Amino acid sequence: MRPTDHLKRGVRWGLGHGLPGQLMRVAARRGDLQGRITTDSERMTTQELMPLLGEIRDQGPLARWRLGHITVDHAAVRDTLSSNDVHAGFVFEEGTVLGRLGSWAKRDGLNPVESPSLLAVEPPDHTRYRKLVTRVFTARAVEKLRGRTEEIAADLLDRIPADRPVDLVESYCAKLPVEVIAEILGVPAGDRGLVLKLGTLAAPSLDMGLRWRRFCEVEDALDEFDAWLGDHLNQLRKHPGDDLFSQLVRVSDDERQLNERELKATAGLVLAAGFETTVNLLGNAIRLLDEHPEQLQQLRDQPDRWPNAVDEVLRYDPPVLLTGRQVGRDTEIAGTHVKQGELIMTILAGANRDPKVFDDPDRFDILRENARDHLSFSAGRHYCLGSALARMEGEVGLRSLYDRFGTVHLLPGAKRRPTRVLRGWDNLPARVTLAAGAGRPEQVSAAS
Repeated sequence: MRPTDHLKRGVRWGLGHGLPGQLMRVAARRGDLQGRITTDSERMTTQELMPLLGEIRDQGPLARWRLGHITVDHAAVRDTLSSNDVHAGFVFEEGTVLGRLGSWAKRDGLNPVESPSLLAVEPPDHTRYRKLVTRVFTARAVEKLRGRTEEIAADLLDRIPADRPVDLVESYCAKLPVEVIAEILGVPAGDRGLVLKLGTLAAPSLDMGLRWRRFCEVEDALDEFDAWLGDHLNQLRKHPGDDLFSQLVRVSDDERQLNERELKATAGLVLAAGFETTVNLLGNAIRLLDEHPEQLQQLRDQPDRWPNAVDEVLRYDPPVLLTGRQVGRDTEIAGTHVKQGELIMTILAGANRDPKVFDDPDRFDILRENARDHLSFSAGRHYCLGSALARMEGEVGLRSLYDRFGTVHLLPGAKRRPTRVLRGWDNLPARVTLAAGAGRPEQVSAAS
């Protein structure tokens, strides 16, 4: 790395992680709610965070902190995410020292939290990017993928050894969504393992306050992902297919709807987002059903309940804990005046436990009638375009697992992912036994 590039990396870390991280740690020691949620979420499960989220709820719809507001209120979260006056992404004020430093040090390659990422842009660019990929993720298009998803799930389950220890995240939860999204997008089979590895390494890029070493690991993974993506898109220019990536290359080269940076940002985000959160959904569900065996039995007895069970998992232990917004101009949220430039931290997991919306919200209940009212897929123009795919993969993946195995017993040693925003399990050691009549699958992989 050239000295200038290393210096720019240092500035990016200082502005995006070093200074904010120190600010949050100091604020946490002083009892500030935003500081505490930032620091505690690194070491606590979502369930363990609930007392703190209760304290935030007690402060009203929009609790105040040093740089803005924080909310766990369902209506306030929904209104914030839907407001045209509140924007995704964070920008330093132009003309300031920090603003000039940020512009000078900005990454040239992929960065999911900076423009032109879909996560960090607003209309008209957001509308333009999203329109190019939305049709692939409509409910009708996703339903056509159900049969192929069932085939992929069956093949992965064939490889899981019965009556021997296995890591369900490594062998199943991670591989299923990667295989599905890779087929949709046209990622070669030989590259899918690398894509999964790089996506996992880059996942902390959504977190604030990363330590220097972790930040460097994330940026290195993003650089490698960027290089792989550039090579892959160039191959599609030479040998296009019918997949989404080939279509994006065509509109970039022939129709000039995307420049090269926009193309890579859009393609990279759709690929990574297409599996990262679903890995967490599957792992969180398996853990919850292990802790609530009576509800798993209900699903075995009434398999038509699986779609609602998936939404209850999304409500109770969402794959994404929170998301931040910046106020673009003075406005009002939940009856509170908010000023331009202020931040609003929306805690999705807290909104999903709002007692004004969900009866007995701390109870996991796969029969909950309004489970689908959760905000785990965000709201407004940034509503998750892959929500239908995630729901289908969750339903198919979980039903297939429990149809194949009569017992899925989790073993000691499970560890959560070391990320604040993305919430899931790094590993889930388990021992499984075949269900009666399921037949013995071919043993083609070694036990963990």
